Amino acid sequence: MRKDLILPMDEDYVGYLSDESRNTGYAESISFPRDRQELIRSLEYCAQKGLQITVQGSRTGVTAGSVPHGGHVVNMSRMNRVLGLRRGDGRFYLRVQPGLTLRELREMLSEKRFDTENWDSESEAALRDFIASGQWFFSPDPTETTASIGGMIACNSSGACSYKYGPVRKHISAVSAVTADGDVIELKRGQRFACDGILELETVQGRKISVKLPSYTLPPVKNASGYWTGESMDAIDILIGSDGTLSVIVEAELELIPAPTVIWAVTAFFRHEPDTVKYVEALRTCGADPAAIEFFDNAALEILRENKPAGALIRPLPEIPIGRTAVYTEFHCRDEDEAWTRLRLTADCIESSGGNLRETWLAKSAGEREGLKLFRHAVPESVNKLIAQRKRRHPGISKLGTDFSVPAGRLGDIMGVYRSGLERTGLQSAIWGHIGDNHVHVNILPSDEREFAEGKKLYGLWAKEVVAMGGAVCAEHGAGKIKVPYIAMMYGEEHVEEMRRVKAAFDPEWRLGVGNVFTKERE
Repeated sequence: MRKDLILPMDEDYVGYLSDESRNTGYAESISFPRDRQELIRSLEYCAQKGLQITVQGSRTGVTAGSVPHGGHVVNMSRMNRVLGLRRGDGRFYLRVQPGLTLRELREMLSEKRFDTENWDSESEAALRDFIASGQWFFSPDPTETTASIGGMIACNSSGACSYKYGPVRKHISAVSAVTADGDVIELKRGQRFACDGILELETVQGRKISVKLPSYTLPPVKNASGYWTGESMDAIDILIGSDGTLSVIVEAELELIPAPTVIWAVTAFFRHEPDTVKYVEALRTCGADPAAIEFFDNAALEILRENKPAGALIRPLPEIPIGRTAVYTEFHCRDEDEAWTRLRLTADCIESSGGNLRETWLAKSAGEREGLKLFRHAVPESVNKLIAQRKRRHPGISKLGTDFSVPAGRLGDIMGVYRSGLERTGLQSAIWGHIGDNHVHVNILPSDEREFAEGKKLYGLWAKEVVAMGGAVCAEHGAGKIKVPYIAMMYGEEHVEEMRRVKAAFDPEWRLGVGNVFTKERE
């Protein structure tokens, strides 16, 4: 074993005890494996010591999934290489280590430049074809581009363009994973399936894993709540979205898709929130085929307007209309003729829903579009800055952000529920997010501990309403440790017990990702 593989958790590594959830944990030791064998040695060390294991990527998660509660931390950030490329079925498939970040991946794909050391001849031949072809991309796009691929797989992340392309799950064609005791599982999409709700797997070392899948029915919504299930589901899907509780992803094969030739974007403003919902509903069915439909309420725009003078990147944007909500819509097209057709359909939807084309922003160039997309980044950054200021006076508070999604036809209903609760309590808020998927993030912004407690109570009431509508309590962020009570609310305690049995089949000693998704025992 490399002498410096297992490191004591001292002051040099204290930053690895927290993530973007602003929660802080504790651990005895940490390792930064650089390849599969070093990871296995780290896990074997933990097995010998009986240590719990918390897996980390870039620590961009907001549900404390990578915050340790004792034991050992395995940080995957140094496993960030591209391992190979293949061509099949008219697509390219890129094999990567889990520590590679989305930003690094995008840069490599854009420049078509990879470190090909140790690539096999098949990968090198595929790379020649890749360089000669058009542009390709990996469509999942969480707001934080420093997110690691492994972390994105762990919580089945999505982002704005999931409206058109779907979440990470749809773009993972193979994974290699290591269990807590160091056994390796190799899974390729389309090769192994459950039969009558039973999944039979075998590790490379010969250990058989028999899994009785949970019997709940997954809701027909954007969903990253608990384990994936289905009577004849593909085996690979049990690992995707498992929140670091079943295995450690060491390699993943990503399906790349052709990049659109033309990308245009429109930001439309509305005086009344119900008109915004009307526009979104019209946009879904008018034939415009948007890639992304993103929402910003008046409060979010007001926060952005206040920060605009100090924000060098968003300062060049036009003046933001006062007293409006906004919807950012992005279109991925083959050519400009198609883009104009979609734009005309969108303009009809804007006007028929109470919008004003004179207030609408259009971005056709990459530079213009980047300015509009900064909405998506600048709003949460401005809100986080506001909360950070308040935390100096009241350390016990934090932003309370929802991650709920509801079925088709219930968007107006859930928006009404949110507004009613906020008006009743008087809590400050800002709402933005993926309204095309019936999935907006309501951010409650408490000023003190009393408001924080009131916000947590309201959050729980909203979760009950979402579940009653047939929705999901975690649409894209995973459950981590923070959303554990809501997983039980969504599925019921008997189904949570079924998830515990799935975990026990993979991790009999119950050492991996402890506290994520559910507790070990019923509470």
